[in-house]
Amino acid sequence: MQDYNYVWANCFEITLELSCCKYPPTSELQQEWENNRDSLLAFIEKVVHIGVKGFVRDAVTGAGLENATIVVAGIAHNITAGK
Repeated sequence: MQDYNYVWANCFEITLELSCCKYPPTSELQQEWENNRDSLLAFIEKVVHIGVKGFVRDAVTGAGLENATIVVAGIAHNITAGK
């Protein structure tokens, strides 16, 4: 699903593994959260502002351009602007 979303939905997903146990007991979930909370929040703070965000606008009129293709040199994955 991650590959599909990256290629077709312009969405970059990640998977975080919190422990080696695939199905921890419910009684241990709170402790897993406490063990990983600071690291997760630090990660979110780091990546939330990486990349490009904003609106694609016509240089003359300033009107929004939908379905514009955004190309970055050196990155082999174009992004298409939304509405």
